[in-house]
Amino acid sequence: MVTLTGVGGVGKTRLALRAAALMRKDFGDGAWLVTLSALDQGALVPYAIAESLPLADRSTRPMLDVLAEYLVDRHVLLVLDTCEHLVEACAGTAEELLVAAPGLSILATSRRPLGVPDEQVLIIDPLPVPDGRGEGRQEAVALLAERTARSVPGFTVTDGNRADLARLCRRLEGLPLAIELAAARLRELPAAELCERLDDRFAMLGDTEAAVAAADPPWHQALRTAIGWSHQLCTPEERLLWARTSVFAGSFDGVAAARVCADALLPAEVIPGLLAGLVDKSILIWSPTGGGERYRMLDTIREYGAIWLAALGEQEGLRRRHRDYYLAMARRGDAAWFGPDQVSWNDRTTAEHDNLRTALDFSLANPADHTALELAAALWFFWYPCGFLREGQHYLERALACDTEPGVVRNRALWVCSLTLMVQGDPTAGMAWAAECAGVAEQLGDTSAALAAQAMVMAAATIRGDLALALALADSLLAVHRPEHGLTLPTLLARLCQSHVHTAQGRVEDAVKALEEMCAECDKHGERWMRAYADLFRAQAELSLGRNEAAQRYARSALEIKHRLHDSIGIALALDVLACAAAAAGQGEPAARLLGLAQQVWETIGRAQIGIREWVSAREESERLARAAIGDRAFQAAFRAGYETALDTGIARVLDAGL
Repeated sequence: MVTLTGVGGVGKTRLALRAAALMRKDFGDGAWLVTLSALDQGALVPYAIAESLPLADRSTRPMLDVLAEYLVDRHVLLVLDTCEHLVEACAGTAEELLVAAPGLSILATSRRPLGVPDEQVLIIDPLPVPDGRGEGRQEAVALLAERTARSVPGFTVTDGNRADLARLCRRLEGLPLAIELAAARLRELPAAELCERLDDRFAMLGDTEAAVAAADPPWHQALRTAIGWSHQLCTPEERLLWARTSVFAGSFDGVAAARVCADALLPAEVIPGLLAGLVDKSILIWSPTGGGERYRMLDTIREYGAIWLAALGEQEGLRRRHRDYYLAMARRGDAAWFGPDQVSWNDRTTAEHDNLRTALDFSLANPADHTALELAAALWFFWYPCGFLREGQHYLERALACDTEPGVVRNRALWVCSLTLMVQGDPTAGMAWAAECAGVAEQLGDTSAALAAQAMVMAAATIRGDLALALALADSLLAVHRPEHGLTLPTLLARLCQSHVHTAQGRVEDAVKALEEMCAECDKHGERWMRAYADLFRAQAELSLGRNEAAQRYARSALEIKHRLHDSIGIALALDVLACAAAAAGQGEPAARLLGLAQQVWETIGRAQIGIREWVSAREESERLARAAIGDRAFQAAFRAGYETALDTGIARVLDAGL
C-alpha cells in the first residue's frame, strides 16, 4: 500500500497513472484505475472499485466480500485516485482487501495519508524551479513552455523570456496545476506582465482567500493564487458559469449545462460561448465523445467553483436544479426504453453515471418529496439492462428505508427492488418486496404495480422450479395484456416464462409460438434488449430438438446485442447455450472453451444460471459431453484457456465463429 500525498494540483494523479503504466507489465491481472472524486458517499467505494475491474457482480452478497473473492488469487494493482474526501471509507476498504488478497497492491492518491497498517507514504513536492539567477533545475520552466506551446504555436524558451518564465515559475512555487493555468494566459500577456500581476495576488483574491484557505485539507498558497487569479481574469458571466457547473460530478454536456445553469443572468443562448471561454482558460477540459462533446473540471477547480457557489447562496438551488434535470432524464429514458434507442440510452446513462449518483445522493438527503424513490425506480433500465444491479439495489433499499409512506411512487420502487434481487438469484428477498408491493397496490387500486408484483412472483416461481405456478401467472398476465398499450416488462417476462416452461415440458412448438409473438411485438417497436432474450430462449428450444446450427445462430444473434448493452446475464446465458450446442455436436474443445469463457461471467453474477434448474442441468450436461469427447485433461486445458481469455476478445472470436 503506497499513498501519494501532497497539496492539490501538485500532480499526484498524473504521477500515479504514469507509475501504473510502467508497472502494469509486472501485474499478471492488470492495473486498474478507480476514480473516486465524483463520489459523495463512502459506501460507494467498493462499487466504484468493482465497476473499474472486469467485474459486474449481480449477487446479493456484500460488495466487499465479492471484491475480496475476486481478488484473492489475482495479481492486481489498484490505483485509488482522490481519496481525501473519503479517507475512512477508502482506508477500511483497502485494509480489508489487502488482508484478503495477498497478490493485491494499492497505489492511492490523497491530500492526506489513509492510515492503513504498513502504508508507505510518499509526499509529492512541486516541480523544482530555477534560482533567482535562472540557474538550477528547469522542470517547472519546461512544463510551462510545453503547455504554453499548445495554445501559442511556435512558443519556445529564449534568452529574451527565460528569466521571466523562471520568475513566473518561482512565483507559482513549481506547482503543476498553477503553472498550467498560467500557461493559458501567456497567449494574451507576456511573462513579465503576468509576474507583475501575480505580485498583487492578495488584492486580486479579495475576501475569497479566507474561505479557500479554510478548505479541508488546506490549499497550497500558490494554487490558491493561480486559481484566484484565473478567476479574476474571467468575465463575470464566465465566473458565474464556473460556479454553477461545479454542481456536476464527472463530466457533463452543453445541454445539461444550459438546463441546469441558465437563467436571466445567464441566458441559455450564451452558455456555449461561455463554455468555450472556460475551455480556453483551462478551467474546463473539453472532450469529444461518440455521444457528443463533454466537459469536465479538475477536482481543485471544481472545489473553487463550489466555494463561490456557496458564497453566492446558490448551492442548494443549483443542486436541486441538477437533481431535477437528471430526474427528467431518467423519466425520459424509462418511457423510451422499450423502443429503438436502447443503445443510445445505455451510452447516455453510462456517461452520466456520476451525475446520476450525485442526484440520487441529494434526493436521499431530502426524502420528503419522494424524489429519491422516483429516481431510483425510474432508473430500473440502468440498473438491470445496463449492468448496475448491485448499485441499483443499494439506492433502492436506501430510498425505501428513508421514505416509508405508502403510495404509487413507493410501489414502483418496491417492485423494481424486487426485480434487482430476482435477477441476482435471490427469490426469497425479492418476494418480500413483491409481497409488500402487491398488498399496497391492491389497497390503492394500483393496477400497474399489481401486475409488476405478479411478474416478480412469477420470476420467483421460475427460479424455485415451480413451473406450474410460473405458467399460471404468465398466462394470467398475458390474458390482461392489450397490444395497443405497448410493450411492458411484466408482459415480456411472461412471454419468456411461457416459452421456458413449454420447452421444459417438451412442448417446443408452443414455446416457439410464444417467442415468435414476442419477437413480432418487439420488432414493431424497434426493441432489442428483450428481443435478444427471445432469441436466447429460441436457441434453447432449438437445442431441445437437436437443431444445433439453428441454436448457435440464435445464440450468436443474442450475444451481439447483450454484449453491446453490457448485459452480463444475457452474455453468460448465450455462451452457455453455444457451449451446449458445441458439446451436443461432439465438439469438445470449443465447448470447453465456451464454458470457461462463460464461467468468468457467471462468477461476477452470483448464483450460477440464476439458480434455474433447467439451465444448471443443461450446463452440467454440456460439460459431461465435452469431457467424454476429449478427456478430462484436454477439457481442463481448454476450459482454462477460455477462462483466462479477455472477455471482449473471447466474445469477438465467438461472434466471428472462430472459437
